[in-house]
Amino acid sequence: MAGDQARPGGQLVARLEVHDLHVSVEGKQILKGIQLAIASGEVHAVMGPNGSGKSTLALTLMGHPRYKVERGSATYDGQDLLSLPVDARARLGMFLAFQYPVAVPGVSVASFLRTAINARRQTNGEKHDMPIPQFRKMLVDKTKLLEFEDSFLTRSLNEGFSGGEKKRLEMLQMHMFQPRFAVLDETDSGLDIDALKTVALGIEALRGPDVGILLITHYERILRYVQPDYVHVLLDGRIVRTGGRELAAELESKGYDFVRDELYQGKV
Repeated sequence: MAGDQARPGGQLVARLEVHDLHVSVEGKQILKGIQLAIASGEVHAVMGPNGSGKSTLALTLMGHPRYKVERGSATYDGQDLLSLPVDARARLGMFLAFQYPVAVPGVSVASFLRTAINARRQTNGEKHDMPIPQFRKMLVDKTKLLEFEDSFLTRSLNEGFSGGEKKRLEMLQMHMFQPRFAVLDETDSGLDIDALKTVALGIEALRGPDVGILLITHYERILRYVQPDYVHVLLDGRIVRTGGRELAAELESKGYDFVRDELYQGKV
């Protein structure tokens, strides 16, 4: 499907569509024919073991130059993602929460957020920066939601941050930027239970009829707090099984080998 669909009542629904996507990294094929469709208002979880291609899928969708598309397509809102530079994908309203966020010494969290928001406003045709009082109110509201102290905002971006702080900052960025589509690459990795709950709260607070979410994870535990509409199993570069929340629980109890066994026996 190209472009938007209409919900009952005339509301437009954007859609990410990935068709027969093959991707290689440094000559090694990682993705081997991904098929995926995510509409606004839906949360899709992609689960799989290390090396299955989860992060490759996320970074390919956002345009990382290391990942070479061999064939296939990826469109969002009727536009060919694969032909767009990274900044153009961001201007479409796409957001990536990194598995390993990088530090930017000398740039405060607050300055980074305001600069990025104003750049987005310019793209959307706004002639003026967001007024400082409006920005501050928005920032206060979001930091309260994600349980940040005020001193956090004056620190250099991710410099000296704990793993949990980095992941919570990714959630803060997501809420401040208000994306139309969010790709969350193992945002739950390395988190203790309190940080996990905070991150999950951030994800749930974002979801709504105008936002699509692709949540990539190893483990079922975050899906105890974030309710996915669909769960996909990614093995050896392919989505081999799709189900609901119960599929994540089955993976948690049986591991990925049972899916491999079913695949080899022709049951999937």
